[in-house]
Amino acid sequence: MTDQMKAVVLTRFGGADAFELQDVPVPPVGPRQVRVRVHATAVNPLDFQIRRGDYPDHVPLPAITGHDISGVIEEIGSHVTEFRVGDEVYYTPQIFGGPGSYAEQHVADVDLVGRKPANISHLEAASLTLVGGTVWEALVTRAQLTVGETILIHGGAGGVGSIAIQVAKAIGARVITTARAADLDFVRSLGADVALDYAATDDVDAVADITQGQGVNVVLDTIGGDALTRSPLALADYGRVVTIVDIAQPQNLIEAWGVNAAYHFVFTRQNRGKLDALTALVERGLVKPVVGAILPLDRVGEAHELLENRRSYVLHGKVAIDVAGTTVSLPARTAHSEEEGSAA
Repeated sequence: MTDQMKAVVLTRFGGADAFELQDVPVPPVGPRQVRVRVHATAVNPLDFQIRRGDYPDHVPLPAITGHDISGVIEEIGSHVTEFRVGDEVYYTPQIFGGPGSYAEQHVADVDLVGRKPANISHLEAASLTLVGGTVWEALVTRAQLTVGETILIHGGAGGVGSIAIQVAKAIGARVITTARAADLDFVRSLGADVALDYAATDDVDAVADITQGQGVNVVLDTIGGDALTRSPLALADYGRVVTIVDIAQPQNLIEAWGVNAAYHFVFTRQNRGKLDALTALVERGLVKPVVGAILPLDRVGEAHELLENRRSYVLHGKVAIDVAGTTVSLPARTAHSEEEGSAA
């Protein structure tokens, strides 16, 4: 093992140019830790929120950020018995708890680490850890979605939404999702029973028609805005609303009383149990991560820009980072963004 590794370091809060590729020391391995050779990572909204300075008190600079890892164990601590050198693993580093995933190597507490599903690539596995853990927390732990229930998933084509559709179907729920018109076929291919064009359809009215006035049992909000205010209007009695989005504006939840709604605000916590449950679904063919773009480690800034401006692209699922290689796979731009570019 060398004492140095390549890492993308956030040197200041700001735009996508705030990253620098640097040589940094490889962290030591504690008794209950493992050192992983990172093969792939991915980009999440949390990553660009941190980069632009939304959480300055939690992220002292300079910092290695990033929240998804798939790779191979190269060293284990003296008290680690669950894994061996050479095992393929995937996990989310401790959020706000130390160095992240934009690096060639990472040291993690062993309790965070899960065995990588055998039937998917490192790029696919890295695209599942944070969003998959979030979906499990939202739908299984918090909403307790059950077979035969109906769920409305806002933003079904995104990183979280694309996994949420598949997990909800694996549970046995009926899935209604919203997406832009160009993504409707894609979300149906994931298993959505009903796909609504959010720009052309009022989802509250549509849910009333689809459920014959009964409403849905669960709403998953991945988009923010006024989704929380409007959610009770689509809910059945004793329905549950789960949001993973920061609430940046006031919400009027008076309608929630009328249906005895329960609200859950989810900032996911990492543990091996969620990953093991996801691995079982992936290896049974019930969930498949969706990778919509791939860039190498030295182009993390471009990956951030792509995700932040995802509506300018035909981007499905996650933006992955090939840490061990140089893969480049970019989505097409939308017709609307191409027209704007030609007019500029």
